[in-house]
Amino acid sequence: MKSSQVTIENVSKNFGDFFALKNTSLTISKGGFYSLLGPSGCGKTTLLRIIGGFEMPTEGAVYFDGVNVLPLPPNKRHVNTIFQNYALFPHLTVFENVAFALRLKKIGEKEIKISVQENLELVRMETESKKYPRQLSGGQKQRIAIARALINQPQVLLLDEPLSALDAKLRQHMLLELDAIHDKVGITFIYVTHDQAEALSVSDQVCVLNKGEIQQIGTPSEIYESPANEFVARFIGETNYIRGKITAITDAEHAVFESPDYGNFTIYLDKPVQEGSEVAVTVRPEKIRIAPEKPEKLPPDVNVLSGVVEDMIYTGFQTKYFVRVSQNKEPLVVFRQHVQYFMDEKPITWKDKVSIWWNTKDSFMVEVNR
Repeated sequence: MKSSQVTIENVSKNFGDFFALKNTSLTISKGGFYSLLGPSGCGKTTLLRIIGGFEMPTEGAVYFDGVNVLPLPPNKRHVNTIFQNYALFPHLTVFENVAFALRLKKIGEKEIKISVQENLELVRMETESKKYPRQLSGGQKQRIAIARALINQPQVLLLDEPLSALDAKLRQHMLLELDAIHDKVGITFIYVTHDQAEALSVSDQVCVLNKGEIQQIGTPSEIYESPANEFVARFIGETNYIRGKITAITDAEHAVFESPDYGNFTIYLDKPVQEGSEVAVTVRPEKIRIAPEKPEKLPPDVNVLSGVVEDMIYTGFQTKYFVRVSQNKEPLVVFRQHVQYFMDEKPITWKDKVSIWWNTKDSFMVEVNR
């Protein structure tokens, strides 16, 4: 199938005094899997509807391969949309639901049968063609919605939280299915979700939105490992967010960070900064190690703090520790993976004194929210 590059240029959308989108610009590569991620009300669905032609922006332009598509109605944009509620016709069989768009175009019956069969095979539903939507599970309905969208051979497929109605395990399975389908058809996927795990799992690029504004655009690893600001750091997974200032720049890559609540430690200079600058640092819980005592031998490029286990949550594959380092601020969160189970090992438990440490390169600076 042919795919298109989608370019959003200075798009804004307001509903009276409320701005759903504010001067939004981004480029979605041809054939990519691109996610629009953010909390409810951040503007992601509004942007998707503008791309699909269901909503007109207050200002700005939308280009498909350099052509402004704003004057075109949805059916002329080579775009199809998959909605949260599947939008299948309850009175039509699976076959007729998928064939519906082709019948509107007066395609010949032989060609319809071939095309429907190919698309049902793509979503592995070829044996269910005579069933009605009421006889299908949620995951099967979603597969049929995908087949019906793809039979039109769109250049861009819009997915508006398509997995939100499914249970957690089925959602994970359908994510893998979507990724595999994308690899097979090769068209541009634009995926709207509020679920960080979904976006990080399948996307080539992620655009994080909040209150109608882009917070960060990058690969999943860039978004997670090096968040641009406090919102992204807190929204994407869990993190420890510490405010303070730079007291010394020790070399081209490192600086001394002073926190009034957690003390001094070394951070990695992933962004330009000057001595005396107020900054915030984020450290992911899985990057931090924990032990009852400080190990005798540690590399020179680690930060070590002491604290007390204030609380803990055991989840099977890991334990989540809340380590009180300061009496004034919230405890630091540490994840300890259970890669091995030793019957005779003394576990770290509530009220234990512990040492925690992490590599200096795992302390990333983020923009301070004022």
